[in-house]
Amino acid sequence: MEEFVLFDFTKLPNLHGWSEMSDVVREVGMSKAVLVLQKTQRFQRGVLFTMLNPQPNGAGFAGFRTDTELDLSDYNTLRLHCRGQGENYGYKVVLRHKNENTEPFPSYEQMFQAPNRKFETVDLPLAGFEPYYRGKKQNQSAPLDKSQITNFEFQIYGGVYLPVKQAGTSSLEIDWVKAVP
Repeated sequence: MEEFVLFDFTKLPNLHGWSEMSDVVREVGMSKAVLVLQKTQRFQRGVLFTMLNPQPNGAGFAGFRTDTELDLSDYNTLRLHCRGQGENYGYKVVLRHKNENTEPFPSYEQMFQAPNRKFETVDLPLAGFEPYYRGKKQNQSAPLDKSQITNFEFQIYGGVYLPVKQAGTSSLEIDWVKAVP
């Protein structure tokens, strides 16, 4: 089985279908995300710019998502080629399955540290995606169904239930996301 390219931001003509999902969905939310294609004469990539304004307890998030129809049954890992810059490097990939793309259904999340100012690959084992609801781990939820991925999201997190809290402006530059066996 060969790798499967989910998103190649170096070749996408546009970002139609991607939409912001930030904490402004709540009344107290004040964070912002923007996803753009950076196009130069020599290269192209996706850039997620974020301004994270969390609550005092760390509650806050900013990201971009897209609906998908992916069967990743034959794959074990998501591989990202990316780098981070700015005040924060803690991100997560958020997956949803079975068209359960909104509340009250859980999301399946895995955190990672973006490489600091240099492009590297980041591997996220699909078995490591765990169910969360509003930032809190849900131990009673069913595991992620890799055969029916219906939503994919990049997100920066504030850290409401984590010892490390994040705030401020950052960017995540992304060349591509692949599924690998």
